Formats: sequence, structure tokens, C-alpha cells
Amino acid sequence: MRIFSGIDNLPEFKNAVITIGSFDGVHQGHQGILKRINQLAQEIDGESVVITFDPHPRQIIYPKDDGLLLLSTTNEKRILFEKYDIDNLVIVPFSFEFSRQDPREYIEKFLVGKFQPKCIVIGYDHRFGLNRTGDVNLLRQCESQYGYEVLQIQKQELDNITISSTKIRAALLQGDIETSNRFLNHFYRLTGKVVHGEKIGKTLGFPTANLKVENQYKLIPKEGIYAVYVYHQGMKYHGMMYIGDRPTLPRIKGKSIEVNIFDFDDNLYEEEISIEIVQFLREDHKFDDLEGLKNQLFIDRKQAKLALGELTEDSLKSRIAIAILNYNGREYLESFLPSVLESSNSEDIDVVVIDNHSSDKSVDYIKEWHPEVKLIEFRKNYGFAEGYNRGLRQMDYEYIVLLNSDVLVEDGWLDGIIRHMDNNKTVAACQPKILSLEHKDHFEYAGAAGGMMDFLAYPFCAGRIFDTIEKDLGQYDDLVEIFWSSGAAMVIRKDLFEKIGGFDPSYFAHMEEIDLCWRLQRAGYKIHSVNSSKVYHLGGGTLDYGNARKTYLNFRNNLATLIKNNASINLIWLFPLRLILDGIAGLKYASGGNFDSTWAIIKSHFYVYTNIFNIYKRKSDYNKLVRALSKSSPYRAKLFSKSILWQYYVRGKKKYQDLI
Repeated sequence: MRIFSGIDNLPEFKNAVITIGSFDGVHQGHQGILKRINQLAQEIDGESVVITFDPHPRQIIYPKDDGLLLLSTTNEKRILFEKYDIDNLVIVPFSFEFSRQDPREYIEKFLVGKFQPKCIVIGYDHRFGLNRTGDVNLLRQCESQYGYEVLQIQKQELDNITISSTKIRAALLQGDIETSNRFLNHFYRLTGKVVHGEKIGKTLGFPTANLKVENQYKLIPKEGIYAVYVYHQGMKYHGMMYIGDRPTLPRIKGKSIEVNIFDFDDNLYEEEISIEIVQFLREDHKFDDLEGLKNQLFIDRKQAKLALGELTEDSLKSRIAIAILNYNGREYLESFLPSVLESSNSEDIDVVVIDNHSSDKSVDYIKEWHPEVKLIEFRKNYGFAEGYNRGLRQMDYEYIVLLNSDVLVEDGWLDGIIRHMDNNKTVAACQPKILSLEHKDHFEYAGAAGGMMDFLAYPFCAGRIFDTIEKDLGQYDDLVEIFWSSGAAMVIRKDLFEKIGGFDPSYFAHMEEIDLCWRLQRAGYKIHSVNSSKVYHLGGGTLDYGNARKTYLNFRNNLATLIKNNASINLIWLFPLRLILDGIAGLKYASGGNFDSTWAIIKSHFYVYTNIFNIYKRKSDYNKLVRALSKSSPYRAKLFSKSILWQYYVRGKKKYQDLI
């Protein structure tokens, strides 16, 4: 396409087929005219010529009219005319003197004198000359005199709605991008230079190019977030655009147009970029803080990529869910959930709270303050084990992160764990290093640097044996194979969780993760602790570690775990030995005056004896799942071959590193 700025040095066009107008937006109605002049030019072996004006005539004729809203600047029209295969574009400088031409003078000196047209194609409402008194009738009166033919294009309609620039403007101002783009038959475009901004986006992880639109009359669509294409130096990128006055940042005044370009990090300052608006995503919204804004931007980016075809509905689905089981834990959610959300700002991670029928308005808090969190609500308290079972059935992810509500996490804490599990398909579950929130240089009771188990099914941890908790000196920082992963922060493959039967619901709480990990290992899978990652656990949030109820659940569930995961022949000698050792533990509690815990141990044994048939039934059911999942040459994890009680109380080995 040849472009001519001005009319003083125009060439002699060959059999020119011309059309004249502002062509604001170059919408479908205009495109009908462009198509027609191209067809006619081909028929007579001529050239198509589009004549337009700069500035827009209304800027000159009505200089005090501040209501003008342009759909396209002159440069944007150039791009569109070239898209529609016009041979020649002539941009006429519009002046007050030009507007005062008599209509006949306009025909003789301007149209005929400059273009010698063979055909003039105009729209149904075309007017020209002084006071716009010239029309199609006058043009036709002069046909024989000047040797041209006039063709008038009738109204173009789309879905029975007459296309007009006015209707397109109205749609854009309402954020109805679907309608505006449909009427335009192309994406609405904004063009301008990139200028310096406040650089808030960069601090949030979403650097933006701040666009300054040069033409003050250019229509800026409704405030909000949009999915866009971005053009720079002939390259096309995907992105999302913000238009608004940044209500979350009240100290910054004025409307802003900011574009976050995906997978782009070049310096664009003072460079011109062009933006095509594809889809309106959401209204502008004031957030309580920058963290809330940051969380929303991750959601916006997903939706933008979906709108741009970069993602499908299936690929949009996250691979990972951080599942937090909650029962009356609003205080913990308020304290710790923000760190989880901040660390999980990834398109690959969702945060899900499974609520066990809380009565402390936990659910109201999440809905009001963290709408980005997915909620699963139960009508009763199913406990830890069955609560997770029921919640996870409603979740479709590759990995599930079981995270206690009283755990503080750091940015990127999951990255190494997921990478390790992606690269090691035989690893069913992992945990990070779990440190104490109150004493951050010490391990935390519930998991420490990974769970272990002796042959009598007494659990302990690397970094914590019974009540002795070690200081973290980096002694267990290597990636290590463990026997069980703590339920306070466990990453598990969702499909394996389901295939192995999930948690034993009869446990209610405590030891269910040990039983689960034992079954997984019997099926040939490994459990690891990725100690390069760390989290901080408050601990004792539900039941204090010395609580008699907790003692009862621990001893009861531990005995059931021993029975369910051992061959019956081994139980002939293991179980009596456990009875003796548990009796000693009860006497120890009693000698210290803790009779509630002594009674808890007695009750736990009576529960097992009176429910032995149910326990064996569950054992049979789980063994079937283990066999179904088991590989041809399954890996077998080794229990600690010595008695941890003997090592700890008799030999005085209080630290895990003394055992290995």
C-alpha cells in the first residue's frame, strides 16, 4: 500500500476507484466500501484509493467540542487499511479553509483535479463541502461532466443492528469488547509510547509497560482488566492490560493504562507499542492491600491466557492444591493463610480450605478476606482423617499438599519438592523440614526432618525422639528417605492417595499419615523428606501434645497400625511385647501423677481388643488395595531394626544422628 501525506505531490492514478471519509474505526460498514473499491479497481484494471483526513474534521469545525471520541488514530487507520489490501492511502490535512469549499468546487478541484476518478464509492450518509451540503445527488449530477461513475453503499447490518461508530463507542465504554470487536471485525486497538510509572507492578511480580496514548481524543475503554495482544517492532506478544485510577493505591492520581506482557523482559521506555484488546476480564476493584491485588493478578493472568488461546480449560486446571483442613481455626487462618497464599502465587497451585463445620465464622472470614481460596464445606466434623478423605474426593489435582492451618511457609517452599517428585515417580509422598515457629532454630515435634518407625511401630523423627527435640544445625539437610511424612505438611500424589484407600477414617486424628505411608511403602513406593525446603509449625493447635485425648488416639491408632501392616504370624510375639511396653509407659505416666494419660493408654487397648474384628476387616480391605497397587518387584522400606525405647531410655541415645 502506498501512503501519501498531503495532496500536493500526488501521482497520476491509473483508473482510480476512490472513496472518501473519516473511516473512524474502519468497522464492518467501512470494510464493505473497501471491498467494493478493490473489486471495481480489479474490474477496470485500476487502483483503489482511500482518501481520509487528519485531524478529524470535527476537531477543526468544532474546536470547543470535547465530546469527540476517536476509535482509531491516523496511524491505526493506516494499519487497518493495509490489512484490507487498499492500493493507495491519501491522508489529507484537514483545515478550516478546506472545510469552507463550495460542494461543486470540492468536486471539481479536489476530487477530479487531484484524483481523476473513474468511480467514486461512498456510504449511504456521505456529506461534503461547506456546511456539509454536498451529497450523493450532487455527485451524480456531475457524472457525465467529469466522466466518473458514483456507487453508493447501503447500510451494513450485523444481527439486524445497523453498524455505526456510535454503537461501537457505546460498547467499548461499557466494556462490551465482544460486541465492539464483532462490529469492527477486528480487535480494538490502542497505540502509544511507553513511559515511566511507579513500578508497583514490578514489585508484585507483574512488571507493566505504562502506555501514554498521544491523541487526546482517542477513546479509552471502560476501566478494568483486559486480555490483549501487544505489538512491538513487528513482534506479537500476549498480555493483560489494566485501565483505571488504581484505587488500591490512592496516593497515585490519574487514570493509568498498564500492560503486563507475558514472557517479555526488554526495556520499552520511549518505545511505541500497539495493543489489540481481545476480551474484557473483570471490573476494576479496590483491594485491602497489595497482597490481595497480587493474588488477584495471578487469577487474571490465567483468565487472560485462556482468552488468548494460550491455555485451554484443561490446561488451565492447576496441578497442585494446598488443602488446609479447618475446624474452628479462624485465628490460625488469619495468622498463617496469607503466607500460604503469598507462597502459592502460581498458575499451577490452588489453595483449598476444607471446613469441618466450624462454628467460629472461619468460612465467613475466608469468603470476605480471601475470595481466591476455594472452599469445601461440611455439615459435620469428620475429624482429620475422614475430613481429608471427603475433601480430596472433590479435588482433581496431580499433587495434594496436606497443610495444617498453623503452619507458616516461605516463598518457593514447594518448588524443590514438586521438582523432586516430578523426577522420581516412585516417590509417593514428601515432606519439608518442619521447624518450630516459636523456636525457629529447633525442629518441631510433628515431623521434624522426617518420620521414622521401629519394628514395634513406635514412631520418632530425624531431629525429634520422644520429647527430645534437636536444634537445627543443618545436620539433616540432605534429601533423605523416611518411613512416614508428617500430616502437618505432606505432599502426596492424589492418584496414589485414592488407590491406597486414603486415611483410615476410624482413626479420626493422629497416626493416620503413618498408617497411610506404611501402606504406600508396602505397595512399592518411597517416602522422602526434602529438607532443603522448610516450614514453621506452631504445633498443638488442635490438641496439646500432652493432652490425654491425644495420648488415647496415639496409642489406639498406633496399635491398629501395627496390626494392619504386619503379617499375623509376626503379631504373635509383637503384640504381647507391645502390651508390656505400653504398660510400662502407663506406669511412667502414673508415677509422674499423670493418671489421665495412664487411663488413656488402658482405654486405647480396650478399644483395640473390643474392635479387633473391625480392625482385621479393615486390614483385609487395605491389603487388597496394596496388592492391586503393588509392583511386580515392589520396594520394601525397612523399619528401624532396633527398639527405639531401648536406645533412648537405656542406652541414652537422644539424637537421631546417634542412631545412624
